[in-house]
Amino acid sequence: MGGLVYFSSRSGNTHRFVARLGVPAQRIPITPGEHMPAPRAPFVLITPTFADGQGRGAVPKQVIRFLNDPGTRQHLRGVIAAGNRNFGATFALAGDVVARKCGVPVLYRFELAGTDTDITRVTEGLDRFWKTQFSTAI
Repeated sequence: MGGLVYFSSRSGNTHRFVARLGVPAQRIPITPGEHMPAPRAPFVLITPTFADGQGRGAVPKQVIRFLNDPGTRQHLRGVIAAGNRNFGATFALAGDVVARKCGVPVLYRFELAGTDTDITRVTEGLDRFWKTQFSTAI
């Protein structure tokens, strides 16, 4: 199976979601001075959305910094986005922005810290996703 990398703000919603998945994951740090993960194998990114009412600033600055490393970005295989449905059209917009800029699919969207149903869907979906990523045709 591939890796998982995530960013969570001080609210901790995304962190709680990832913890409930029960799989190893690397965290992008909140503060710029901390060590930035540098995965060199396929991974899926989980990111919250920080957009204003017009969609500006959707992708957290730390996620942008993380993806600005070409050696890291080349291993990105998909994105899962978190958001708040109260923001309407900008719900989980960070996933769409990352997917478009990096040429990867949005695999799932969830609200805040997710529900039990979200955890089940993401767990099963990642399992299926990695099997298709790593399968080989004979």
